[in-house]
Amino acid sequence: MTLDEQKLHLHAGLVDFKRDFLNPETPVSCIGKGEIGGKAKGLVLIRDILYSSFNHAEFPQISVTIPSLAVLRTDVFDAFMKQNQLYDIAYSNLPDDRIAHAFQKADLPFEVLGDLRSLIEQVHSPLAIRSSSLLEDTKHEPFAGIYETKMIPNNQFDPDERFRRLVEAIKFVYASAFTKRAKDYRLVNHHEDRDEKMAVIIQEVVGKRYHNRFYPELSGVARSYNYYPVQPAKPEEGVVNLALGLGKMIVDGGVSWTYSPAHPAAEPPVRSAQELVDLTQTQFWAVNMGEPAEYDPINETEYLLLEPLTLAEKDGTLDLIASTYDPQSERLYMGCGMQGPRVLTFAPLLVANLLPLNSLIIHLLKICEQATGSPVEIEFAMTFNPHRFNLLQVRPMVIPTENIEVRESEMTGENVLVASKNVLGNGIDDNITDIVYVKQDVFKLVHSVYVAPELAQINHMMISLKRPYVLIVLGRLGTTDPWLGIPASWGQVCGARVIVEATQENVVVDLSQGSHYFHNIIAQGVKYFTLPYSSPYKVDWEWLNKQNVEEETQFLRHVTLPEPLIVKVDGKSSRGVILKSHKG
Repeated sequence: MTLDEQKLHLHAGLVDFKRDFLNPETPVSCIGKGEIGGKAKGLVLIRDILYSSFNHAEFPQISVTIPSLAVLRTDVFDAFMKQNQLYDIAYSNLPDDRIAHAFQKADLPFEVLGDLRSLIEQVHSPLAIRSSSLLEDTKHEPFAGIYETKMIPNNQFDPDERFRRLVEAIKFVYASAFTKRAKDYRLVNHHEDRDEKMAVIIQEVVGKRYHNRFYPELSGVARSYNYYPVQPAKPEEGVVNLALGLGKMIVDGGVSWTYSPAHPAAEPPVRSAQELVDLTQTQFWAVNMGEPAEYDPINETEYLLLEPLTLAEKDGTLDLIASTYDPQSERLYMGCGMQGPRVLTFAPLLVANLLPLNSLIIHLLKICEQATGSPVEIEFAMTFNPHRFNLLQVRPMVIPTENIEVRESEMTGENVLVASKNVLGNGIDDNITDIVYVKQDVFKLVHSVYVAPELAQINHMMISLKRPYVLIVLGRLGTTDPWLGIPASWGQVCGARVIVEATQENVVVDLSQGSHYFHNIIAQGVKYFTLPYSSPYKVDWEWLNKQNVEEETQFLRHVTLPEPLIVKVDGKSSRGVILKSHKG
């Protein structure tokens, strides 16, 4: 047992699986004898913090906890791989679905089946089967969003059926360690495939059942450092994203409500209340407690539903999170007490303070920072009546330290390819000679779903050649909503050292801070530029189109330059500029 594991045992009571999964007093229990992985270590840290540093009496209205969980340690993964002779196919270049199907055909080690069967016989509510690899959730290489989570309804009467679905989900998570995007990500971070091992977390899904839907009324991601502060917010005051339903909406880059915890009642940066109606969350994720659409064990969303907001209103889950738009007065009114379009502003919680949610988030960020010694990101989910706040994850963040200054005078001129006052990251890159960009004269948002596979192909080639590149796209990158932008996973763009999100005329797209995607960007020092169409700064498309074309697809063009670009980002002012050459 490593020293870190010994400390975790002492502080949080890691124990062998005791077959009392639902007992809230049970320490984190483990099946197997190997490592527990990075994500599980974060959950153990949360439990330790709640026991040692959190004063529950300060928030008597809200029960703060972590959902019950058990961890399959990495020696179970080792045994699974070895007994089924899966290493050759896992390390191969076969398509992801071929590898995933091979894993589904394999058998879990006999030694763990009794404990898994015991767990499934205790629990009849949804379970999240989550990755917790050795390399996951470290400070500088978070692997956020690279591996899979699968949620299962676990509500069938037959325990054999529930057990089968649990086993399928575990093998699905195991296989996600060997997808093309995971391999490319490891390659970028100088890891061999054999460096990685997968532990698996089996955890209660937070939520309540409404008809055939199971979901929390609120999910969130909070960060103690904000790379996109909007006045009057400051970077060190942090940022929070909130959404209705499962947190997949946030971590996949969907629509959510963003605010500074230091200014929870501040007006959002929009021109009118009508604009908020147009920009609000209109769908939410839930676990499907009815019949799944079709049997598909290698599909992450096999047991999930993406439902319209109107169903949530019928479920009665909007009262504490919605406002109502009155077209006559063109104003928003807190709550659902009148007819009109609903807008998820979370005003009953953040403005009326019907529950001290924001104070709780600030307090948890503070004590997690103290425990880790660095800024942190936390994930959570909440149910109302009773009010239960569940911490789901904590991970350390990297913040800018290098002192770089970008002056206003540097952001205009013939030598400027891109400039923005809304840039994530910090530092200088001066050795990039490749640019991959969306052809703005061809691309429309209706084409978004076709761009991701093209990106993946070029990204894989660039990684193999060890050539970092600048990526320029139109619309939000990484979203699951193709009408907001390009639904590319991080593994499909992870070779880019600089990313530019530009927008087309009459397209309004929020920043993507809510996605796990951008934790990877920060941790790896990737520079990320946001350039809305309304910005005074533009991409010099005319210059780009004159450069030497190395490769071209239907929607993308890859050009090479005779000399390196200069990329400068000032993390303190959020200014950034990409210069075409060293001259000037």
